[in-house]
Amino acid sequence: MSTNPTPTGRLSPQVYRRRRLVVLLGLIAVIVAIVLIIVRPGSSQGDEPEPSAPATTTATPETAPPTAIPTEPTAADGDACTDKQVSVEAITDKTEYAVGEQPQLSVTIMNTGKNVCVLNAGTKAQVFTITSGDDVYWRSTDCQVDPIDAEVSLTPGTPISSTVPIIWDRTRSSPDTCQGGREAAPAGGASYHLAVSVDGFESATTKQFLLY
Repeated sequence: MSTNPTPTGRLSPQVYRRRRLVVLLGLIAVIVAIVLIIVRPGSSQGDEPEPSAPATTTATPETAPPTAIPTEPTAADGDACTDKQVSVEAITDKTEYAVGEQPQLSVTIMNTGKNVCVLNAGTKAQVFTITSGDDVYWRSTDCQVDPIDAEVSLTPGTPISSTVPIIWDRTRSSPDTCQGGREAAPAGGASYHLAVSVDGFESATTKQFLLY
């Protein structure tokens, strides 16, 4: 008795079973790989939380103690005058002098402050200086005779002036010409300036005049 042969072109059942097994094993391998990608071995489920930044504290700046504002001492009547309250003005009796006329020089002092102040207004504390350009022609202290000190009280807003003017003889002075002849200052319309200081307080501007 003979068996029926396998039809031509048809594989045996064992072959199909092996192919199904291979496909099944391949599918299982793919699933395992996907699971390993999603769930990493050794890690906890879900994303690991990012480490929180350390808490920072803002230092509150220390408040510096209030700085004491220095106060100027209150001026009182009879205090020495200061440069903030004394105005000195150089004075000439004319602005132009004809040939032979000698300029008469004086000074006016004013207290521009609020309190009576005291200074030395004597001839020893007065300096009259005559210049032309940068050249000093005459200074009252070069050959001064018997200078004196005279303390005066300046009342605010009340100017005081020289009682006796100083005469300039239109010559060039220096300490070594007090006993001899002096050179005459140029004239013919030459321009000169008078500056005055009293007890160290200088005139803010000079007084200009011309000699003919």
